[in-house]
Amino acid sequence: MTSPPSYSYSASTKSAVSDELINTYAIRPLAGLIVRVLYRTPLTPNGVTALSVVAGVCAAILYARGVPEATVAAGLLITLKDVLDAADGQLARAKQLFSRKGRFFDSIGDFLVDLLVFAAVGWALMRQTAWMGFAPAALLGFLGTTLRVSYHVFYQTSYLHLKKSYTVNRITEDIKPEDRSEDRLTQALQKIFLVLYGWQDRLMFRIDEWSRAGLPHRGAVDAGWYGDRLGLRLSGLMGLGSELFILMLFSLVNRLDLYLAVNLVVLNLLWGLTVLYRRWVLQKKVTRD
Repeated sequence: MTSPPSYSYSASTKSAVSDELINTYAIRPLAGLIVRVLYRTPLTPNGVTALSVVAGVCAAILYARGVPEATVAAGLLITLKDVLDAADGQLARAKQLFSRKGRFFDSIGDFLVDLLVFAAVGWALMRQTAWMGFAPAALLGFLGTTLRVSYHVFYQTSYLHLKKSYTVNRITEDIKPEDRSEDRLTQALQKIFLVLYGWQDRLMFRIDEWSRAGLPHRGAVDAGWYGDRLGLRLSGLMGLGSELFILMLFSLVNRLDLYLAVNLVVLNLLWGLTVLYRRWVLQKKVTRD
């Protein structure tokens, strides 16, 4: 068996243009250290994904305890989960081991962890305050987070397809004829993925079409639309790394109540402004060009 080529950090990342700033300058460099250690070991990217899910589930358990020390530990664990979540993809790209199975496993794991974490946060706050309103607040926080992350992923994936790189991720993951030749596990994971994310992908497509306001889909137009750096930076502020980093910061000061307020008000306001930037500013800019 031939050994893999020398490890290259640059070959393990996606694109600094479309990636989140927190990923580019913090999470991915930390993940790169892990990948460097794991590069010549038999541990697979899916194995790293499993470790990421375990870290996230442990964080949820600690959040549910509702005591300051556990909340701080949970915040640190959620960051470990985020670093491992970056490391699985970086290891896959570095060793050219990315797969459809891994793509679905990663996204399903993220959904599961986010659901458990928000349920735990809502439960802990209800126990501390006896206010039942934290239950719907946590549910809305989870829904907002998963939708904002899907918005970021839509434009990141569209940009990467524009550059013809990392096309293993499709913009939408509807089942195609070639998918029926995949192994049963991959097909099962794809069906679960579609239940969890299919409606989100369709919603992001509709938001994008509304934002374009009739702009035609052709080379130069799409290059200006999906390659706009400010638009990518704005949507990058809503990626999973950014969302979890904010959660970690509020966890360290034991103010999960304030975190939910920021999640529900500030981050959704940012999302709305990002959509309006594309509709009111970028659409006119692309039309002029």
